[in-house]
Amino acid sequence: MSANSTYEVLLEKFAYGGSAVGRLPDGRAVFVPFGLPDEIVRVALTEDKKNFARGKLIEIVKAAAERIAPKCKHFQQCGGCHYQNLPYAKQLQAKTEILRDQLQRIGKIANPPVQPMVAAAREWNYRNRVQFHLTAEGKLGFINSKGNSTFPIEECHLPETSIDAFWRELQFESNKDVERVALRVGQADELMLILESENPATPEVEVEADISVVHLFAERPVVIAGRDYLAVNVLGKDFRVSAASFFQVNTAMAEKMVARLLACLPVSPSTTLLDVYCGVGLFSKFFAPKCKRIIGIESSEAANDDFAINLDEFDCVELYEGAAEDVLPALAEQVGDSSYVIVDPPRAGIDRRVLDALIDLKPQVVAYVSCDPSTLARDAARLINGGYDLAEVTPFDLFPQTYHIESISIFRKQ
Repeated sequence: MSANSTYEVLLEKFAYGGSAVGRLPDGRAVFVPFGLPDEIVRVALTEDKKNFARGKLIEIVKAAAERIAPKCKHFQQCGGCHYQNLPYAKQLQAKTEILRDQLQRIGKIANPPVQPMVAAAREWNYRNRVQFHLTAEGKLGFINSKGNSTFPIEECHLPETSIDAFWRELQFESNKDVERVALRVGQADELMLILESENPATPEVEVEADISVVHLFAERPVVIAGRDYLAVNVLGKDFRVSAASFFQVNTAMAEKMVARLLACLPVSPSTTLLDVYCGVGLFSKFFAPKCKRIIGIESSEAANDDFAINLDEFDCVELYEGAAEDVLPALAEQVGDSSYVIVDPPRAGIDRRVLDALIDLKPQVVAYVSCDPSTLARDAARLINGGYDLAEVTPFDLFPQTYHIESISIFRKQ
């Protein structure tokens, strides 16, 4: 096919990643960002492979009945949002079907027990943390949808209102000393400004607002103003979250996920619970009063420090700092087969060595908190082959307007 040609394509369904998929005249699948199922569109190919292609939306020949106008002027230019052109109820349906499709195609699970997606508490202004890149002129911006440059932004409707009210006040002379800028909000709308760079030298900044400012180099925080952590409250419990620590970006939905885990894991005073990739202890803190023993495993130094403080009141808690693939196999003799496991891996999913160690431990239940349905599907197949039944999958919409899908899957030992 000619590199300069355009093609009229009928889009058939959503694909994971924010695109809709149709067929080229030669039968190959073509993935089109910002298109919707049942639309006829004209596309130009941006990637032309033997078995598939990717296309840029040039013209909507026939729009889908559910297409709506996006809220943000940067939609399609920015790579952050993918579904602003779709009513929220339709977004939930689309993501649920994508999750089911991934489990069927990748996991080879014939009829995956996917529940209706738990809707977000807010469709907009839900993020408690937003990261900006800087243009060469020091303007706050985002990476474009092609992923090859930063453009300055004038609006974003995803951050919580306190962040949204503040970010426009930030000014930098250039991106020479600071490459990324993050804003995070905690209790009582307390703000933290995080300056990230590849240079160990702390940048010189003037701080007029009453906020904390931290410079991060290689996850090593240097406090410029205020302190290096925020307090975050989830279901009445306070958490210390340091500048370099990960925390769920949608606090209201984190509460719903905690509630779901509490309902799905029938722990007792004799239970040993493993919290693998435990972070700052979001899940462990709710289970510690109910269990005989909590074992956390986490590789991030900052998150481990936060975990130790967040769960300091409990005598039943142990924390192992290190890679889960190194720590978990060494615990095999200490953990009985009446145990429960919560595993909350990064987007890449569960490391194969961790998965093998989990199967060898033979816990009664594995609760898998996933942020990527494709790696979840891969790992689900391995758990099923290792002697587990997939009892249910509940998706949670932590990221409205985007293609991202969070879920909790419950695996029970056969």
